[in-house]
Amino acid sequence: MTRQRALVYIHFAAVLFGLTGVFGELIQASATVITLGRAAFAVVALAGFARAQRRPLFSALTPAQLFILIVAGCLLAAHWVTFFISVKTGGIAIATLGFASFPAFITLLEGVLFRERVRLAEWSLLGLVTAGLVLVTPSFNFADQGTVGLAWGILSGLSFALLALTNRRSAAGLDPMQVACWQNIVVVLAMLPFATSQLPALPALDWLWLGLLGVFCTGLSHYLFVSSLTRLNARSAGLVIALEPVYAIAFAWLLFAQQPTLRMAAGAALIVAAIVWSGLRKATH
Repeated sequence: MTRQRALVYIHFAAVLFGLTGVFGELIQASATVITLGRAAFAVVALAGFARAQRRPLFSALTPAQLFILIVAGCLLAAHWVTFFISVKTGGIAIATLGFASFPAFITLLEGVLFRERVRLAEWSLLGLVTAGLVLVTPSFNFADQGTVGLAWGILSGLSFALLALTNRRSAAGLDPMQVACWQNIVVVLAMLPFATSQLPALPALDWLWLGLLGVFCTGLSHYLFVSSLTRLNARSAGLVIALEPVYAIAFAWLLFAQQPTLRMAAGAALIVAAIVWSGLRKATH
């Protein structure tokens, strides 16, 4: 693969990630049903991509690895459920920007859980994210649906940060496609008790949106992201993926007339800057 193709792959992956909230808005089902459907279709897609590349998805796992994948899968389920609740409550832009607070949570959790020293630059990153979230907050009143949606989005960012730290500490040495497939299987199993009774009433159009969400925004996007890393370094990939909130806000504006205010745009700029800064720092350490 050439570097140019890898750049196309990573940009397309960022666009697909940005479309996730759009499908959350389109699908009329609950957050648990969306999460179940997304994961189920993603498992099929990931298995197909792995088979095409002759990558083993179901090689033997140690009990410790299996336990960690189960924990990570539960965290992934929590991340998706809270994100889609945020979309339903506050809109696509609010949900995406709330989720984008995850670098701040990673920095805090590294200090609390792993006793890693939080440096001045990382406190500055926390300040950027906090200032961005203050600007994005519609009002400081939980009677406002936008504020409630942002709170769910921030919970989504927290659960994603826990997932990222779990993967960083414990999934080393495993094939990324294998990790993604197993985690999605766990999501399916975790959501079945909460979503099964709702499936018979799901409209045909919602099944279509779920299929597109699972196959393209989850399976294909992960495949493109992993493939691009064979030619791109972590810094380049992180800079492109940082555009996800920008794409999400643009899609929300174009497709649903969810026009961001100047205050929200300023907050988004601060949060995206924090994501870029975080990616640059990780790539040089």
